[in-house]
Amino acid sequence: MLMPSIFGENLFDDFFNEMTRPARSFMSYNTPTSNIMRTDVKELEHGYELDIDLPGYKKEDVQAELKDGYLTISASTKKENDEKDTNGKYIRRERYAGTCSRSFYVGEDTTQEDIKAKFEDGTLKISFPKKEAKPAIEESKFISIEG
Repeated sequence: MLMPSIFGENLFDDFFNEMTRPARSFMSYNTPTSNIMRTDVKELEHGYELDIDLPGYKKEDVQAELKDGYLTISASTKKENDEKDTNGKYIRRERYAGTCSRSFYVGEDTTQEDIKAKFEDGTLKISFPKKEAKPAIEESKFISIEG
């Protein structure tokens, strides 16, 4: 059965999946939200590696920020699809603008210089070293008792 392109290739799968999760925000019809920012986290001997899928985004669309021990990755995009017939009249015109972000706790001792990031083929690769947890020094505070 031929369906308009606004339904994508899996109309019924999307319909039944939507019943099990909250309504999605205004996303492109052909870009399911479940494909955005899928992340693989690898623990290595001396650090961690994150591979974050950002299909359809460019390097200029992606931003990374380190604040209070949290690494936040944000991506934003704006797309316009215009299709015209031979007379120059629109037969389809769609617009999409959106942002997505994820935060990861990397430790308060991790600095901006510790984090290395590289964007290639729609995947953001981030690596940072493990930091040894500093043991908390317990300090006993005695209260003097007068008598």
